[in-house]
Amino acid sequence: MPTRSSRTVNASTADAVLIGGGIASATLAALLTELEPDWRIVVLEKLPKVGQEASDGWNNAGTGHSALCELNYTPQDVDGSVSPKKAISINEQFQLSRQFWSHLVETGSIADPSAFIHSVPHISFVRGLENADYLRRRHEALSQNPLFRDMEYTTSHAELSEWAPLITRGRPETESIAATRSLDGTDVNFGELTRILFDAASKQGTEVRTGRTVTSLRRMGRDWGVMSRGTDGDVSVVRAPFVFVGAGGNALPLMQDAGIDEIRGFGGFPISGEWLRCTNPDIVADHSAKVYGKAAVGAPPMSVPHLDTRYINGRRELMFGPYAGWSPKFLKTGSNTDLLRSVKPSNIGQMLAVAPPNLDLMTYLVSELTKTFKQRVASLQEFMPSANADDWELITAGQRVQVIAPDKDRLGVLQFGTQLITTADGSMGGMLGASPGASTSVEIMLRMLEAVFPQRSSTWEPKVRAMVPSWRKPLSQDPSAATASLDRTAEVLGLNR
Repeated sequence: MPTRSSRTVNASTADAVLIGGGIASATLAALLTELEPDWRIVVLEKLPKVGQEASDGWNNAGTGHSALCELNYTPQDVDGSVSPKKAISINEQFQLSRQFWSHLVETGSIADPSAFIHSVPHISFVRGLENADYLRRRHEALSQNPLFRDMEYTTSHAELSEWAPLITRGRPETESIAATRSLDGTDVNFGELTRILFDAASKQGTEVRTGRTVTSLRRMGRDWGVMSRGTDGDVSVVRAPFVFVGAGGNALPLMQDAGIDEIRGFGGFPISGEWLRCTNPDIVADHSAKVYGKAAVGAPPMSVPHLDTRYINGRRELMFGPYAGWSPKFLKTGSNTDLLRSVKPSNIGQMLAVAPPNLDLMTYLVSELTKTFKQRVASLQEFMPSANADDWELITAGQRVQVIAPDKDRLGVLQFGTQLITTADGSMGGMLGASPGASTSVEIMLRMLEAVFPQRSSTWEPKVRAMVPSWRKPLSQDPSAATASLDRTAEVLGLNR
């Protein structure tokens, strides 16, 4: 066996290196092969296959995040008003994803959209008069917008029984409830979509190298040298003028290793999760929806309880959760030293500053970690009163790293969303955080490409418009365009409308 000093380092060049084999890199690879078909693009993924970490079907909720049911996108103000602004923005971004996927279907890059996307109604469900009033206000605020115009609202047990029988079965009819429903909702298998996008990009020349762990990012003149190690110990370096770091939770330490100024002050707080899963065909057949409730006091937005229909590997199943957990790992397959190694002199102040304002989150996490299986089923039964523990099993979901961002007033702030990082010279881009990143990855990648390649924007614009017609043209401000886009993408993707 060759010694470390005698081992040959394989060197090559590329126009772009994408680190990480998840939905973000897959989306970027698919976009770049359309925008720059002559570029040499290399993808480096440490696992044996792509789409196995956060993008894997059971490692995320699979909700096509469009703010149709997620109540955390429409917070209620102290005066009782509900602002639709963030929900509209999230929906706009998801429409870009639908448009891009439709383009790939129409050009033959995606053969069968039913392999990754299905129509599943999105329902918001609340209990109690105060919450019902909030949901009514939310419905009033959103239904005026063309992207939410078909959303229905009810306080009727009988009507909700038609929408989602498992929610009302065994529930007292005297209980005050309210719900909204949108038939435009979807379930997305992002793991399968990741594999489909990489397959399409590979056919156009993108080189996807799996089983390669990136060990170093170093400047080589105007380029970056990306060093990786294979499973057999071989070392290679790819030199490229642009690098995208889409490695999920591992994106933070990789950009720290690169030493870019833009990552200074950023930290991460890992949160894991678990689901209850049901495969009983009789129960599965009685539920066709994603039903989202309100988060518990102190719970992060990613822990909003929901009972979901899922389509994974050709099977329809149910999922309830998530139940928050904790691990110091930044990836499901990461190391227990990940969190400690991410603490640097440049971010320790920010990481310490987020603790006092988030004590309720700490309390919530401790309570979740101590829950028994019986207690988890009890939480399910609040949603689904007829649930039987024997029909459900506990599975581990994906690992998320919530962003701790620098804030000049509070030193650091804990964010629950997606953070795009780009260098001033346009040589590197990266993505931190969690939801709704997978659903809105097309918007995020297009925004990144504008930031890092401003000189190419005018040349790319006609191609971008052909792939994503509403880019920089808000559908929410054009009712006819919104209807046309929803109708077209539904037809191409085989969705209900």
